[in-house]
Amino acid sequence: SPMPKNSKVTQREHSSEHVTESVADLLALEEPVDYKQSVLNVAGGPGGKQAAAEEELDAEDRPAWNSKLQYILAQIGFSVGLGNIWRFPYLCQKNGGGAYLVPYLVLLIIIGIPLFFLELAVGQRIRRGSIGVWHYVCPRLGGIGFSSCIVCLFVGLYYNVIIGWSIFYFFKSFQYPLPWSECPVVRNGTAAVVEAECEKSSATTYFWYREALDISNSISESGGLNWKMTLCLLVAWTIVGMAVIKGIQSSGKVSWEGALRPHSLRSCLIIRIFLFSNLHISIRSMARPQLDKMLDPQVWREAATQVFFALGLGFGGVIAFSSYNKQDNNCHFDAALVALINFFTSVLATLVVFAVLGFKANIMNEKCVVENAEKILGYLHANVLSQDLIPPHVNFSHLTTKDYSEMYKVIMTVKEDHFSALGLDPCVLEDELNKSVQGTGLAFIAFTEAMTHFPASPFWSVMFFLMLINLGLGSMIGTMAGITTPIIDTFKVPKEMFTVGCCVFAFFVGLLFVQRSGNYFVTMFDDYSATLPLTVIVILENIAVAWIYGTKKFMQELEMLGFRPYRFYFYMWKFVSPLCMAVLTTASVIQLAVTPPGLQRLESKEEAAERYLYFPDWAMALLIILIVVATLPIPVVFVLRHFHLLSDGSNTLSVSYKKGRMMKDISNLEENDETRFILSKVPSEAPSPMPTHRSYLGPGSTSPLEPSGNPNGRYGSGYLLASTPESEL
Repeated sequence: SPMPKNSKVTQREHSSEHVTESVADLLALEEPVDYKQSVLNVAGGPGGKQAAAEEELDAEDRPAWNSKLQYILAQIGFSVGLGNIWRFPYLCQKNGGGAYLVPYLVLLIIIGIPLFFLELAVGQRIRRGSIGVWHYVCPRLGGIGFSSCIVCLFVGLYYNVIIGWSIFYFFKSFQYPLPWSECPVVRNGTAAVVEAECEKSSATTYFWYREALDISNSISESGGLNWKMTLCLLVAWTIVGMAVIKGIQSSGKVSWEGALRPHSLRSCLIIRIFLFSNLHISIRSMARPQLDKMLDPQVWREAATQVFFALGLGFGGVIAFSSYNKQDNNCHFDAALVALINFFTSVLATLVVFAVLGFKANIMNEKCVVENAEKILGYLHANVLSQDLIPPHVNFSHLTTKDYSEMYKVIMTVKEDHFSALGLDPCVLEDELNKSVQGTGLAFIAFTEAMTHFPASPFWSVMFFLMLINLGLGSMIGTMAGITTPIIDTFKVPKEMFTVGCCVFAFFVGLLFVQRSGNYFVTMFDDYSATLPLTVIVILENIAVAWIYGTKKFMQELEMLGFRPYRFYFYMWKFVSPLCMAVLTTASVIQLAVTPPGLQRLESKEEAAERYLYFPDWAMALLIILIVVATLPIPVVFVLRHFHLLSDGSNTLSVSYKKGRMMKDISNLEENDETRFILSKVPSEAPSPMPTHRSYLGPGSTSPLEPSGNPNGRYGSGYLLASTPESEL
């Protein structure tokens, strides 16, 4: 039956003016409402007018991915980032080669995939960004979403600077020879000499520190803006802004290139590298399992942290992307697929890195042999060494590594007392292979040096830095989604204006990172500012779902969406993952306290060597402030809502109408509130009524949820099941 003509709702149903109706107005209708024909019906059968109305509202209120493939590529682009290129291979090399894969895989299974699945599920179930999701699950822990946004902001600030560095090297690659292939020549009076600092270190190291970064001597010495990197940062933020300005309509298109192009470029690079000889020896040496490392707790801690960052847990980007899915999407399949693709991508990247470092080690070893052979020839001509010490088959014009090693051992044996004075190096390949390189040093020093020895080196350099740009862009899109989606969902700000404002704000704050001292701040933010806050965020996410909302209840709701999670996830969410995350959090705090933060830097021009520089006290204080700021919303929101200083909406109900569409904000209602039987969350804002499935009551349960014969209710008691989770907390 239609509503009475004198109803406030009827009077303004087609008006463009917003009207907020009270509960009393809605209940004081003169004629009964036909709930079966209304979009407010929460128990109508599938396929009816209600379902059509819900789908229409859902389509209107929230955008959706164009296809499942686009969504998967977006998640892959977010999870597969620069860390797969320079962090995972370094950890693999440092922590036992192939043996490192064992703890990584174990932790991926018991922490990574379960928590990744959890974030996908809550985002898809509630269809909101991180702020709305955690307010829905537990209002007192609503600060989790705000902390996620702050962490995304911190990460986005420095991450786009790295993309800017890649853009700088990308444009510098369009010249032959590459500008970092040779040391610069300076004029010393009438003579032209090679730059002494460059000659003592290397051409690529010199170019990185002195030409690209123009780095200052310490974090306390600003040195002013590096104008070249400032322009590159502007280009980077412009690209990111254009990619995300329309939400998933624009970022979804970019995800194709962000996910697919790096894989094709990496495949070309590894094929080209494997064409060089003896690389199998280098890779086998670097990937050789060291099983004793598997017993080292530090290896497990670093593996857990890498799993954590590799999947993007806690950032909010995973939740944001999944919130644009249909509620019946099989997110468990998505979680397993993306996690495995991420793992195999890391393994492939490790092979590339090992191959590149192996190639570089071969080159450096050959250079070492040539330099030391020249020393030996000089000693022979000066009669410091006797020709009798040189094996008869050794040919200095075609000296091999094996021949030099044999000659080196003979000289060391005969000249044992005075051997150190000769200054000869053993030139052992394994020594070069064991030189661990990570982070920017791997990408902008080790890789660039290796590529200078490639035929057609500019082409391969362009390919490599284009790959870095695409990898970084895919992660930046997810990071920006972790900021914009929750804010837009919660505060209803204009999407385009807010996105542009975020990019402009981030660019100006990011000028901190393009000073001559900017690399110190990038290292501080990258290594320390996000690690501890993210572990806290994820463990609270796990607790909010598993212990407050209820694991049984959550799994029951997932089952009603069309698929039943394995019992494995019940135990992981309830016990194993929280325990592991608690251990990781404790280990991170201890690590921060025991090992003072710092970074590698090039020493003075006189020394021309890299040294580990510890951060000063004020920088440590800044780091602590960043960690506190990132986690502060969690206790603040908890305290405010616990003492009822901040409303969680539990006693209010508002319904707005505009042009016949119902848009509402329903918060906590009392269990016996009769309005629960009339109004329910529309699917665009919260979970829709669920189809009939067997209720999941925990491991080993078999009790079905018996439907009733009540024609108006799918579950017998009419509309009792259409309750909001907040009311049950």
